[in-house]
Amino acid sequence: MDWLSVSFPVSGVHTWLWLPPLVAFVLSFFCSMVGISGAFLLMPFQMSALGFAGPSASATNLVFNLFATPGGVWRYVREGRMFWALAGLITLGSLPGIVLGFYLRVLYLPDAARFKLFVGVVLLLLSWRLLAEFVPWKSTRQQAATIASSPDMSLRIRHAGLKRVTFVFQGEEHGFSTFAMLALAFVVGIIGGTYGIGGGAIIAPFCIAVFRLPVHAVAGAALAGTFATSLAGVAVYSFLPLPGGGYAAPDWWLGSLFGLGGLAGMYLGAAFQRHVPQRVLKGALGVLLAGLGGFNLL
Repeated sequence: MDWLSVSFPVSGVHTWLWLPPLVAFVLSFFCSMVGISGAFLLMPFQMSALGFAGPSASATNLVFNLFATPGGVWRYVREGRMFWALAGLITLGSLPGIVLGFYLRVLYLPDAARFKLFVGVVLLLLSWRLLAEFVPWKSTRQQAATIASSPDMSLRIRHAGLKRVTFVFQGEEHGFSTFAMLALAFVVGIIGGTYGIGGGAIIAPFCIAVFRLPVHAVAGAALAGTFATSLAGVAVYSFLPLPGGGYAAPDWWLGSLFGLGGLAGMYLGAAFQRHVPQRVLKGALGVLLAGLGGFNLL
């Protein structure tokens, strides 16, 4: 099958033409259900399987988001499950963090070894956040609440102000501090800009674990925030100069192949999400993150 192999001049990657979209499709299908694009899993794949770990790899991950996230966002909008107030806060808080993340990446984490350590720590932190509710001492009542679900996935905003946002989802009222959400978005924007996954890509697990928001309500907003911040991230990596000169521009051809597979995977994953219990989604993703995080620390 050598005729299906292809070389990417920018990244130096040589692989089969079908492999990037296939990997992106599988990752995006499952990750989109919890509001994560799958870009954070593409980074270990790029580093380990493709041997692509420089700053341009982070930019290429952001290109993947530009192609892939609209599929999931459109599906959530189409089904009336988009939490626009949360999406706006994620975007507003993450954008300045993206710029800081870029400089953290090119100044302090340019080599593969240190960057893999950073990746491992981020993944393990996310896995801990997601798996926290599965600890043995968690009350049975709290666990049952995560299993119970209703076929009604509509979301109704009760109040959206400068201090607090409250909404009703599946018959229960939820809320969060506007300032706290902006602060969280800023922090994950820094991580997302460094890692190349967009500011919104990792905020979903924190929204679920810290603010106790339901997965099904957060997912669409997180993907919308990921698209907006990834757009800014690609511009930052493409046009801000590196300290030693030059730019960390993405490999557009490789990122586009990833993105085409991710576009289909996110659309189908968003459609399938309503049929999967929240507890199953959180547990499976948490285990996967823990495994990948440990692998990167080895």
